[in-house]
Amino acid sequence: MITELTSVEAVLVKLRALYPELPHGLLKAAAQTAIAEVRQGRPADPAVTIDSLTQPSLQPVINATGVILHTNLGRAPLGASTPIAGYSHLEYDLKTGRRGRRDHHLDRFFGYLLNARGLAVNNNAAATYLVLHELAHGAEVIVSRGELIEIGDGFRIPDIMRRAGCTLVEVGTTNRTRLDDYRAAITDRTALILRVHPSNFHITGFTGKPTLRELCSLNVPVYEDLGSGCLVDLKAYGIDEPLVRDSLAAGVSVVTFSGDKLLGGPQAGLIAGEGPTIERIRRNPMFRALRIDKLVTQALENALRAIVTERWDDVPTLAMIRQTPESIRDRAERLRTQLDLASTVIPGESLVGGGSTPDQSLPTYLLAIPRLEMERRLREGKPPVIARVEKGQLLIDLRTVFPHEEAALLGALHVAALAG
Repeated sequence: MITELTSVEAVLVKLRALYPELPHGLLKAAAQTAIAEVRQGRPADPAVTIDSLTQPSLQPVINATGVILHTNLGRAPLGASTPIAGYSHLEYDLKTGRRGRRDHHLDRFFGYLLNARGLAVNNNAAATYLVLHELAHGAEVIVSRGELIEIGDGFRIPDIMRRAGCTLVEVGTTNRTRLDDYRAAITDRTALILRVHPSNFHITGFTGKPTLRELCSLNVPVYEDLGSGCLVDLKAYGIDEPLVRDSLAAGVSVVTFSGDKLLGGPQAGLIAGEGPTIERIRRNPMFRALRIDKLVTQALENALRAIVTERWDDVPTLAMIRQTPESIRDRAERLRTQLDLASTVIPGESLVGGGSTPDQSLPTYLLAIPRLEMERRLREGKPPVIARVEKGQLLIDLRTVFPHEEAALLGALHVAALAG
């Protein structure tokens, strides 16, 4: 820590002794930054600058909130995987010795799981834009007023449609849209009917809308932005979300959904549908700007392969959803007995989160600790532990804590308790 003005060289002498392996330029920049702070009347530590440039910013955290698809914690947690080092045949056909297509690595999964062709881009917003830009640029798209949604960070369906060069045609009312409303809006300029799954809210009460099969009967291509990307029927575990394959079976021309929600993979936007439609979207120049890279391709392939082979525990999102409340209670009780502080195990609810399954929760058990001051200490600890605070208690939901993280969580709780 520097509290008084001194020379850059004097600070450099100390930094060279502390960081002999670091380059002169980095140490000099840290010294100059610290001295500039002192000139402004603020004490400064050059180690802060050095650490910010030499230590990873992105770091693992223990998610003890019980929110499985936690948007701020990277949504779907990824399973163990080792990125391919060196080169890979991302766009190379090993049989012909010629250039290949990177979407070839995912084709077989779309075919097996959805009986469809598919593409992947960098997120579902990109997928939505690409589909609208290719299939409806300069034309009209019919959307129910109840589906003109806004999701996280200000992403609005009308805005993305405008950017894609589409003309929005609103039909129906917020709570009820009839098939005749769609039929009356169809003109020779209509390119698509857009159905948007409201994955982050519910409208209840006096509501109504046509089925997908009814929409598809209007002889206008139907595009569904499904969002949550549910490939596996999870009703037995308390999650009632529409399945991608059911939408395609109903006659929808193209469906888009996220890779890092209920699919349980990395951030990606998946586009599935009829072969000619998918090929047309692939030829759009914007596909190249929005496509995924080799790391995402590998992670997505890993998740899809685990789903195909029904290795549910290899997809952490699905493994967490499948946990029973009783197994979580047993884990919480074991943890409680190892803690040297007052705590109880109480029933509670876990959330899927991440813009999926609104108003749907999973029964769980929570480790409740009446020490709110521990929340900040846990969050700032090593490793960081993100917990919940409700009704004057610190709550730990082990549904989203991997078993191999329990020892680290126990250590973090001990440190946070003793700090008080």
